[in-house]
Parts: sequence; structure tokens; C-alpha cells
Amino acid sequence: MKPFLLVLSAPSGGGKTTIARALLAAREDVGFSVSATTRKPRDGERDGIDYHFLSRDAFDRRVAAGEFLEWAEYGVERYGTLRSEVDRVLESGKHVVLDIEVQGAQQVRERCQNLVRVFIIPPNAAELVERLGGRNTEHPEEIVRRLRRAVDELTEAPTYDYVVVNSDRTQAVADVAAILDAEARRPARLDRLETTIQMLADGIANEVKLLNEQQES
Repeated sequence: MKPFLLVLSAPSGGGKTTIARALLAAREDVGFSVSATTRKPRDGERDGIDYHFLSRDAFDRRVAAGEFLEWAEYGVERYGTLRSEVDRVLESGKHVVLDIEVQGAQQVRERCQNLVRVFIIPPNAAELVERLGGRNTEHPEEIVRRLRRAVDELTEAPTYDYVVVNSDRTQAVADVAAILDAEARRPARLDRLETTIQMLADGIANEVKLLNEQQES
């Protein structure tokens, strides 16, 4: 099986990070690409685990060096996916789960072919407001800004390979897992498929020969 990139995007509060973490906890065939950001760590966040926390200068140097597969700026902060992180996971034989915003997902689509993009949407507007309102780390002005951006981001959903409605977290995780399993079985991602098919065809031909010989005897 050839591992691929699984891109999860959603409006802020849509639940993509929660789904990504649930997949990582439940499956051994997926690995997480830790994003880089210029924002300060929130309470409980750890460098190299939740994000690679970089200064603006360090981030810009890596952009100039071509080290990012994608990056984007939201508000006054920058977020990006390091190529080294993606390569690390793929080389381990695991699918890469990318938890990234729409702008970054567009860049990945332009630069990679071996990927599947899933857009996560909330069941309704009230639920999205509730999820954002529960973030005590954010000011009301920031929540309003995120909601306005959500309207723009939702217009990109039809361009994705799949859309999953996150009305129930358990079901949403199961839906994304089913997509992951189905995509992993595409012929182009199966190792030695041509050899396997040829061996099967040769075996069938041999069985036909034996049956014919049996009838003739």
C-alpha cells in the first residue's frame, strides 16, 4: 500500500483537529504532520507536539528556503506545513493527516497529486457559534472574524473530494476513516498489484489446463 496525504479542512470550530486526533489515536496506519506557526503557544500546548512554534524571522527563512509544502497568514500569524514533516511520516509507511485551512489546502493540491481532501462542515450555524463561543481563549471580536471567514471558506467545500458533516464526532470520525480505507484500496495505491494479478491469472490458467487434462483422460 502506498501511503498518501489526507487533507482535512474546515471553518474554525468545524472539528477537523478533533477528528484528526481521533484518527491518530485509533489507527496505526496514519501519522500526523505537525504544523509550524508564528503564534504563541496556548495553555497546555507543547512545541513539536501541537505545533512547531517559530519566530516570524525563523518562519520567513524557512519559506525563503522552500521548506514549506504550504503556508498561509491568518490575522497577524502564519501557519504552514514543513516538507520534512510530511516526508517523515510517508517514509514510515503511514498516511499523512494534514489538519490545515482552505488556503493551505489549495497550495497542497497544486503541488501534490497523491492526496485526498476532505472538508468538514458543522451541522448548522448555531452549532458553529456554540463551538466558537466556548473558546474562552478568544475575544468576541475574534469570534466574529472567524465566523465571517467561515462563510468564505464554505464556498470551497464543493471543490474537495469529500464532504463530511460533523454533527456527531464519533460518526464523523467513522466517516473519515471509511474514506481513508476506501482510498487506500485504489489500484494505483496497491503495491505489486500487477504482479499479484498476473500470478492469479497464471494460477487460473493452470487450473483450466488441469481440468482439461482430467476430462481428456
